[in-house]
Amino acid sequence: MTDGITKRISTGKQIVFYTLILIAALGMLYPILWMISSSLKPEADIFTQVGLIPKRITFENYVTGWAGTSGITFTTYYKNTLVMVIIAIIGNVFSCTLTAYAFARLDFRFKSVLFGLLMATIMLPQHASLIPQYMLFDKLDWLNSIKPIVVPKFFATDAFFCFLLVQFIKGLPRELDQAASIDGCGEFGIFSRIIVPLMLPAIVTVTIFTFLWTWNDFFFQLIYINNPNKFTIALGLRSFLDATGKSSYGSLLAMSLTSIIPILLLFIFFQKLLIEGIATSGLKG
Repeated sequence: MTDGITKRISTGKQIVFYTLILIAALGMLYPILWMISSSLKPEADIFTQVGLIPKRITFENYVTGWAGTSGITFTTYYKNTLVMVIIAIIGNVFSCTLTAYAFARLDFRFKSVLFGLLMATIMLPQHASLIPQYMLFDKLDWLNSIKPIVVPKFFATDAFFCFLLVQFIKGLPRELDQAASIDGCGEFGIFSRIIVPLMLPAIVTVTIFTFLWTWNDFFFQLIYINNPNKFTIALGLRSFLDATGKSSYGSLLAMSLTSIIPILLLFIFFQKLLIEGIATSGLKG
């Protein structure tokens, strides 16, 4: 009898626990559900109709949204964003892996000091260095292009990724390096043939976060890009809002939903490697 009471109490606790989780999940998903629902409503019903289920379903918001504004379609915004994201990923993966290998495996003067300075940049707000960076890029004639956003990626400016990769490399046995060195591999051979293949989970983590941060970035794209033909998705979405005229909220919500799809697909297909990269980088050191 005691066992039966204990089981009922345990079952009751589980029901309460999972009910609370379900409520929390619905609370977090509600903005997405509202966005999906509103993108399928006529413009006049978005803020007047109560409830998530549309009374009238229309795909006009997607058609007008993809047509864009000022004669520039969302196809152009997607192309510009993809080019910027791909270059940023290549730059971050290339520079951060090399930097992390140097700090994790090589011995050189002022190594600890330089690594400390690199980590200190994490605590420096990006907005604090915005003005000197803007002046520098202005002198280089890089304004109104993606260069101020993607070129710094090739110089390991994202210290968080360097730290993540350093922690991952420190968790790899040094015996692998020694065995490769005996077989005649130099430092670059050890890095490219031994370390890089083993770093795949961490590299995927860097790739996904670079994709996510670059894809969703609005502030720096707004600062450096002024030509509508070079606008990215984030800037293209802003064009639907007009403070002096009529704003197209239906098109804005529809295109916002389409901009989320690539991010969701990325997490769905690479979530295993992403979790592995974060877990191993955090536990090993």
